[in-house]
This record gives sequence, structure tokens and C-alpha cells, in this order.
Amino acid sequence: MSAAPPPHPLDGPPADEPFDVLVAGTVFLDIIFTGMAAAPVGGREILTDGMGSSPGGAANLAIAASRLGLRTSLAAAFGGDVYGEYCWSTLSDAEGVDLSHSRRFPEWHSPVTVSLAYDDDRAMITHSHAPPAAGPDLDADPPATRSCFADMGAERQPWLDTAIDRGSLVFADVGWDPTGAWDTALLRERLTGCHGFVPNASEAMAYTGTDSPGAALEAIRDWVPLAVVTAGSGGAFAADATTGETVWVPGLSVPVLDPTGAGDVFLAALVSGTLADWPLQERVRFANLCAALSVRDFGGALASPGWADVCDWWAGLDPAGRLARDYGFLVDVLPTVEHRVYDRALPTIGFPRPFHDHSRHGDPAVGTTPDPVQPLGQTPEEHV
Repeated sequence: MSAAPPPHPLDGPPADEPFDVLVAGTVFLDIIFTGMAAAPVGGREILTDGMGSSPGGAANLAIAASRLGLRTSLAAAFGGDVYGEYCWSTLSDAEGVDLSHSRRFPEWHSPVTVSLAYDDDRAMITHSHAPPAAGPDLDADPPATRSCFADMGAERQPWLDTAIDRGSLVFADVGWDPTGAWDTALLRERLTGCHGFVPNASEAMAYTGTDSPGAALEAIRDWVPLAVVTAGSGGAFAADATTGETVWVPGLSVPVLDPTGAGDVFLAALVSGTLADWPLQERVRFANLCAALSVRDFGGALASPGWADVCDWWAGLDPAGRLARDYGFLVDVLPTVEHRVYDRALPTIGFPRPFHDHSRHGDPAVGTTPDPVQPLGQTPEEHV
């Protein structure tokens, strides 16, 4: 049975649910270096081939969700510096993310992360201070939304309970525990009422005391209705108690330029498929695909794929190959979504908005109603 298309902004929001996704968290300015010939060591200067600047942190998930057509609201604090203005305008003006629940602090400087992409992984250096007052303007009354995101590595926020009571699906992840405590009881308490939990394999194994992603999933699936453990090139393991499905989906092989934010892109695509009631296997395959497409470009948030990127990937598949069979559900989805081309990260901020010459998908500022999906095996130039 073909999957129903995911929610799309042109459909118009339900009267009682103005948003599909609510994201709350810290926005960073990410500065990413790629093409490093060697890892940094003391006393040496390392030259790189590439550099990109982009909103990061909570912006990764917000932009990834918005580019997939989800009506997205972000609650975050923004600095009063040039970095904060850049992040605000990129999210609001270029990406269409609602910032009505975010706040600007004129005397506060933006958090900054430098990401060093090397050997298919990355190391990060961050400088930040807490905002001078409560950042996100949520309190205990969040906007009506079909789903929301929560970081369970931090103290649980009061607004989550309100969102859950209103029927929102809460998707959660958790970061690395620098204390090494890996307090399972505390984590499970914070996950109360959450719909989905999506840790990476290292985090999942540490919290469950297991030695494989699959074994970690077996433990986590008792904590939440939807449990997913991501394992990078090793694919993703998932179990959905509401449908009774359990799947493993292999990773996709792509050239890796910058893995920053790939986990957030995975989560955004998983949310998109869940809200569209796709079968679990299709949800996880789509999430794997979007995450894989994102690592080919600079800069986390601005490397997130839109539907034009998914269409290009689909058009280049071998019609007789396994991937064409596995991703056959895209045939029904691609004609229903906007094939907009989005900006990518530039080396530094402050440049005029770039223009993408991509006639197949139209002006990136406007987007188009897509033509019927062309047969597999055509190159992007042939799909006009």
C-alpha cells in the first residue's frame, strides 16, 4: 500500500494546530572547517580546503523540519550581535521558521561552535553563556502543535507536560553525558509521556549497559512507544509499540563532507514520516536518506535537504537496483510536495543571498509545483 504524502505547508494548518513541530533549545552560530589534512595538534597550524557558517544547535532541527514542509516554530534565545541577527534572519526570512516564541537579548552575545570535520567525523569547540533571563517564551503554555522536540540531557521543562496533555507527540534525544554517570532512572523519569526517543548508538548503549545497538533497542523499546537507535553507517534500529513493527534499515553510502547536524536531520525526517502515518520501515528509510544527503554539504542546518534534493537523488537511481525498490514509496510522495531549492552555507556571514541556477526546480525564493516524477535513471539535466 502506498504511503500517504507528508504534511505540506500549502495544505494549510488545522485550525486547532497551527504548527507541526515545536523546537525549543539553544541556537549557536556554527563555523565548520572541512578538508583537513591532519587532526589539530599543539603548536601547528592546519590549513583546510573548506569553511562554512550556519545557524546551529536547535536551528538544525528547526530548519531540517521546515525544509521538509513541516510548519515549524522555534523557541530560543538570540544574541544582540551580528551573529544573532544573522541566525534570526536566516531562520525567519530565508527558512520560514516561526520565531514568535523566541526572544532577543541586546546585551548578550551569541553562542558559537567551531566544528572540525575530519576522518568522517567531527570535533567541536564551543563558547557560550546562559542568556540573562529565561530564553524561550513558552512558560507553561506552548503553542498548539502536532509534535515537539525535547533534549532529555537537560532538566525537563514545565511546558512539555502541557504539550503532552494537549496531545502533542514529544520526540526526545539525549547528548553525551560528560559526568559518566549515565543515570538511567533519571532519564526514564524525564522521558515520561514522550512518544519517541532517538539516541545514537553510543548513548543508547551507555544508558542501557548493553554492547550493541540492537541490544540497546530491546531495552529502550520498553521506555517509549517509538524507540530508534541510530548507528551512522551501520544504519538504524527501530521499534514502534503502537504498530507492532520492528525494523533495521541499513545506512546509505555517500561521500561525507561534514556530518554536523546529521542526527537532527534524521529526527526531522522521522517526525515528518510519523505525522504522515507512514509504516515504520519507510519512516526510518526516509530518515536515513535525509541524514545521508545532509552530510554531503557544509554546515549542519543549511546542509539539510529539501524535497528537490530528495527528487534529484531519486532520479539518479538505477531503476533495477535495490534502492529503487526500497524507496519506491517516494513515487507517490514527490509529486505532492514543493521542490524548492534552498541556500547552502557560505564561508562567512554577510554576503548577499546566493542564487541557485536550478531550472528544474524553479527559483529558490519562490519554489514550484513539481512536474510529474520522471522515470528512474534520468540525470538531473534530463528531468525538466
